[in-house]
Amino acid sequence: MAIAKNKLIELLNRDLALEYSAAIQYIQHTAVMSGAQYGDVIKELRIHAGEEIQHAVILADQIDFLGGVPTVEVGKIVTSADNVAMLRQDLAGEEDAIRRYKTRIEQAEALKEFALAQQLRNILAVEQEHAMDIKQALGK
Repeated sequence: MAIAKNKLIELLNRDLALEYSAAIQYIQHTAVMSGAQYGDVIKELRIHAGEEIQHAVILADQIDFLGGVPTVEVGKIVTSADNVAMLRQDLAGEEDAIRRYKTRIEQAEALKEFALAQQLRNILAVEQEHAMDIKQALGK
């Protein structure tokens, strides 16, 4: 799983762009989600939005530390007018993030970037919590 440091920086920048888009998507979803039964879900997703921004800050700092330039690009954002569809979109994003961060941890460790790997583990734990929250909201 060993990759070059510049490739790792490139992949981290992709992750950073997707953290930006996750925050924006959560903000948009919480603004348009409606229905009394979604009140607690909306509150939780607003917390998720803030946590995604924290992830972006961590990634930007790590990219800079590794000698890269943090991206300002934003990944794809998906929207819907349907509450359940929004939650499914958010869950798909979290599941993608979980897969990416598991790989990224292995890549960081292969380069002996153990502090980065630890930061990525912390992010991964939060992303898994997000996925569990959304699955609960979906009744899964």
